[in-house]
Amino acid sequence: MQLNKIPATVVTGFLGSGKTTLLANILRQVTGKRIAVIVNEFGEQDIDSSLLRSCALGCEEGSEGGQLDGEDGSIYELANGCICCTVEEEFLPVMKKLVARRDDIDHILIETSGLALPKPLVQAFNWPDVRQHCTVDAIITVIDGPAVAAGRYASDVDKVAAQRLADESLDHDPSLRELLDDQLSAADLVLVSKADLLSPEERAKVEAVIQARVSASVKTLFIDQTLTTDTTQLEALMGIGAASEKNIDSITNHHDKHHAVGAHHDHAHDNFDSCVITLDEVDGDVLADKLQQLLKSHEIYRAKGFAAIPGKPMRRVIQAVGERLEGYFDRLWSQDETRRTQLVIIGKSLDSQLLQDELAAAEMNSEQAHTAS
Repeated sequence: MQLNKIPATVVTGFLGSGKTTLLANILRQVTGKRIAVIVNEFGEQDIDSSLLRSCALGCEEGSEGGQLDGEDGSIYELANGCICCTVEEEFLPVMKKLVARRDDIDHILIETSGLALPKPLVQAFNWPDVRQHCTVDAIITVIDGPAVAAGRYASDVDKVAAQRLADESLDHDPSLRELLDDQLSAADLVLVSKADLLSPEERAKVEAVIQARVSASVKTLFIDQTLTTDTTQLEALMGIGAASEKNIDSITNHHDKHHAVGAHHDHAHDNFDSCVITLDEVDGDVLADKLQQLLKSHEIYRAKGFAAIPGKPMRRVIQAVGERLEGYFDRLWSQDETRRTQLVIIGKSLDSQLLQDELAAAEMNSEQAHTAS
């Protein structure tokens, strides 16, 4: 019978800061602990949950895409929106399931969306059903050293913009600086990734940003790839014993201040355009060429979707960020599924009809498709 509370480590930080790499290596290197993982994988992000799934609690797979039916699993993916905005609907049901399995769990790792505010999530640990059995061992904020030194704060600003736009549940829209401030304000430990890429001057800039937002008691570690192979350092990240939920209400952040003064939230998806392009089967090379031209000539932040290629039994996933375009085949088309091409394009000042017309050049008529197959 487990008498002590289950410690939970909350890892927060922007896309590309290194959160998933950190968690994956904890799961690989730290032995003797039965670890459950909650990952806030929303949309098509850089979160490679397969890295985590391969390591946690005997490699069993939990629920996916917001489905909460994986009592025997160890990975819980909350994919229906930013975790701090869906605490009651998404996070608490998962925590209740883990509480029910508490005799089989030694530690919980929680990887938040890059847009998440730690405070609402940690406040959930004060709910009676959770507080009785779980405690927040520490809030670890991971920041990208070179990005902070350059004043970008996130390694890929366009990806963060696309992530905001795609999340319809998001109820906060601070600047990247404000969001970084809020993630740092709740931190019990700050990890600065890619430290080996920082010059002494850049390191000083990063330290100044952190020191202006955290108390003197919060430690900052500058880390590089050596952390991922150092079991002692990784184990030291677990067992901090901060009980962060006890003092979380005393932390003030930008989001609280906005609400306190009744400030209007100009949500990010009001500042960007999106459109859905639907085509029949397409010539994959022509589609890639046309899309590449559009990425160069239009203010497109993100394009994602899939294509139906004549003669190919699998659908082709299309992903583009900035001017980078990637594609791969992911799964077979099912018999009851209409073979079609569909892309979601996110950007500014988009002319959806123009995009539709340009990409339609890749569409193949029935005779061409039959010949190709």
